[in-house]
Amino acid sequence: MEEANQSVVSEFIFRGFCDSRELQKFLLLPFSALYLMTVLGNLFVVLLIIADSHLHSPMYFLLANLSFVDFCLSSVTTPKLTTDFLKDNKTISFGGCMSQILFIHFLAGGEMVLLVTMAYDRCVAICKPLHYSRIMDRQKCIWLALISWITGFVHAISQLAMILDLPFCGPRIVDSFFCDIPKVIKLACMDTHTLRLLINTDSGVLAVACFILLLMSYTYILVTICLHSKDGASKALSTCTSHITVVVLFFGPCIFIYFWPLSITWVDKVLSVFYTIITPLLNPAIYTLRNKEIKNAIKRLISQHKNTKCNF
Repeated sequence: MEEANQSVVSEFIFRGFCDSRELQKFLLLPFSALYLMTVLGNLFVVLLIIADSHLHSPMYFLLANLSFVDFCLSSVTTPKLTTDFLKDNKTISFGGCMSQILFIHFLAGGEMVLLVTMAYDRCVAICKPLHYSRIMDRQKCIWLALISWITGFVHAISQLAMILDLPFCGPRIVDSFFCDIPKVIKLACMDTHTLRLLINTDSGVLAVACFILLLMSYTYILVTICLHSKDGASKALSTCTSHITVVVLFFGPCIFIYFWPLSITWVDKVLSVFYTIITPLLNPAIYTLRNKEIKNAIKRLISQHKNTKCNF
């Protein structure tokens, strides 16, 4: 009888990025521009790597995968966020909310493993350059990329399975601009303390394992370069700066949101914007601005375009 009296939640309401209507209207254009730049930047990197035969190497194959993941990750939340700036009632269906959770954890989990794979690639290239082509052959690169995607999918399914059958029967206001598990699980009509521990443990094992592997890889790279090069410190810094920057930008907000004991709403929202919008935007720039091969590929593309125009 009690279950019959409970109303099942069919949709959730986002509180949004901020409460001020004027500020929401002001933010519409900047966020739309950021999303457009993210899409164009990441897809440009993917298409450039596919089109230029000089970039058909393991490092750029993995970079293309990273850019595609960033494009998808940003597309899960940003379009909904920007359109909601124009709405008073920011609703999302129950299925849409669960889909956001699935894809966010699928893509974020996959990116964590992909960053480890990229670190492994650089580790082999710098520490064992003579054996690089044998160790990082085409087949191994494909398998490493597949492992990243499969790990992300398994992680996402495990997270979704733990919350999909929760009873949502009363409150339906999500204090965020997208469906993030820590916010959604608070709305369940039951004690979720144990479940939250399980979910954080699941995410924590993946995040901490990847982070430790990344620290070990880049430490080994830095030590190796310092021991075998006269200009060790500067070369090590130049080699690893872009990779380490991306790791910090991605893992920092995720670790803070999921493992910081005190939840401060506005801080959580800013950090969520950072890892769902800002980081996917910055990754193409970080990896390409200091990369001579990417710059040369862009020059070849421009030159080829000019020659094509001249022929016409």
